[in-house]
Amino acid sequence: MPTNCAAAGCATTYNKHINISFHRFPLDPKRRKEWVRLVRRKNFVPGKHTFLCSKHFEASCFDLTGQTRRLKMDAVPTIFDFCTHIKSMKLKSRNLLKKNSSCTPNGPSNLKSNISSQQVLLEHSYAFRNPMEAKKRIIKLEKEIASLRRKMKTCLQKERRATRRWIKATCLVKNLEANNILLKGTSEHILPTALNSLPLEDFKILEQDQQGKTLPIL
Repeated sequence: MPTNCAAAGCATTYNKHINISFHRFPLDPKRRKEWVRLVRRKNFVPGKHTFLCSKHFEASCFDLTGQTRRLKMDAVPTIFDFCTHIKSMKLKSRNLLKKNSSCTPNGPSNLKSNISSQQVLLEHSYAFRNPMEAKKRIIKLEKEIASLRRKMKTCLQKERRATRRWIKATCLVKNLEANNILLKGTSEHILPTALNSLPLEDFKILEQDQQGKTLPIL
């Protein structure tokens, strides 16, 4: 006599007062294999006392000509609620994990779980366990930004000083050429092409501009 239904997530049990019938898995190998495929239970092997209840068959699958409800020879189960079963399994798994984490002492399995959690955190470093960690990270980033700003300001100062030196050197060389102290064309050999192509008056203007400029505040 059947006791319960073998379908995943089906809680139907045998009760003679309820109009639900139970049906064995067919003996024919092909039909039996098809039933197992439709049940969709992992590593499921039906036995001699494995049944499916009538909830999983359409009305057209039954032969109602006799006194008892029987399945037709070509009947296959097609009505299953797999979504509810999967949700139920996920909920049970979560509850089991919570129970194990609160009751199980530190051991090899618990250590492995902790290592796995740390690996996830490393892979997703943008996620934080709590707001305090996020705040610490923000403070650290602000300090790094301030340090980069100082470095950038120092680089700009060095660049400006170097530019002033080049302008002064260029003005000096061109003045010496203008006063015939240096040979004509000397600037072409000792100065970069970009600086040599500008007239002396432009360099004097640039020198005045450089002296009057101040570094921007970052």
